[in-house]
Amino acid sequence: MIKEILAYNESFVQQEAYKQYETDKFPEKKIAVVSCMDTRLTELLPAALGIKNGDAKFIKNAGGVISHPFGSAMRSLLIGIYELEIEEILVIGHTDCGARRTDSIKMIDKMTSRGIDPKNIDMIRYYGVDFNQWLGGFEDLEKSILKSVEMIRNHPLVPEEIRIYGLIIDSNTGKLTLANEINV
Repeated sequence: MIKEILAYNESFVQQEAYKQYETDKFPEKKIAVVSCMDTRLTELLPAALGIKNGDAKFIKNAGGVISHPFGSAMRSLLIGIYELEIEEILVIGHTDCGARRTDSIKMIDKMTSRGIDPKNIDMIRYYGVDFNQWLGGFEDLEKSILKSVEMIRNHPLVPEEIRIYGLIIDSNTGKLTLANEINV
């Protein structure tokens, strides 16, 4: 696959197809979007939000969650706020999320069946990693979104004036719904 990607890229650059995407690093709409890495959202989410290239910062991960107050997603938001003029944050979960019901025990079984030494898993546990919390899913989509919203809202380094909203997007139609009225 990488050969195909590189061949396409060479043509893309030679034809100057990148010019239609030119912008600077500051998001025009001053928003950051935390969302899932689901492939259905790649083009659907920005289209449903009315966002074009250069309008927003997107932070994507499995489930679209802020899983740790000092993890990479929160780091990205803080850099967005303090270096890139972010004023508003949207945490957007989606229907039929594949990360929603991930099972850490089954994932560990898959790891070992693919050659990961069980000693490595034991070592990670020894250092305090709770695999269920780290790799496990979530049952309630709205609660998961609101948990991330609250983690951002209550973070000691996020200024009070930053507006934070939780939303759910239908992964088929793109319809947006506020996760809870407390976000209004």
